[in-house]
Amino acid sequence: MTTSPQPPFQAFLDEHRQPVLAYLRAAVGHGDADDVFQETFIAALRAYDRMDGRHPRAWVMTIARRKAIDHYRARARRPQPRKELPEQPVPGPEAQAGDAEVWTAVSQLSDAQREAVALRFAADLSYREIGETLEISEPAARRRVSDALAALREQVDREDVA
Repeated sequence: MTTSPQPPFQAFLDEHRQPVLAYLRAAVGHGDADDVFQETFIAALRAYDRMDGRHPRAWVMTIARRKAIDHYRARARRPQPRKELPEQPVPGPEAQAGDAEVWTAVSQLSDAQREAVALRFAADLSYREIGETLEISEPAARRRVSDALAALREQVDREDVA
């Protein structure tokens, strides 16, 4: 069985640019997202001829996730000034009114829940693709997003009471 040739890499990049960048803005913050985005697509370009083509969005999101993890590992090794607060992940300027508050609330979730929410709502991945990206089952991905949404609802309810 012969496989059809991959589309040109530029077409692949154009198709996946927005969801990957949205995910990275939610995962590492607006200030670092562009750098991690570049690292993601450099790695994707190097491995592009080996991509099987069945789930290209999940494939590139897996690379983006790993680059985000690498970013945090490298950041943890660098000394951080004590008088400044760390940057909170927020969406870019194209975000709609109210989105910043939502993503600020998302930034308070656990790493696993924040990642699942970012993949589902910023990158618009299906639960199957989220599972592939996070290397968990589809039901586990669905549960992780559900738990994150429940935690967000609880947080909003607490804020409404206060």
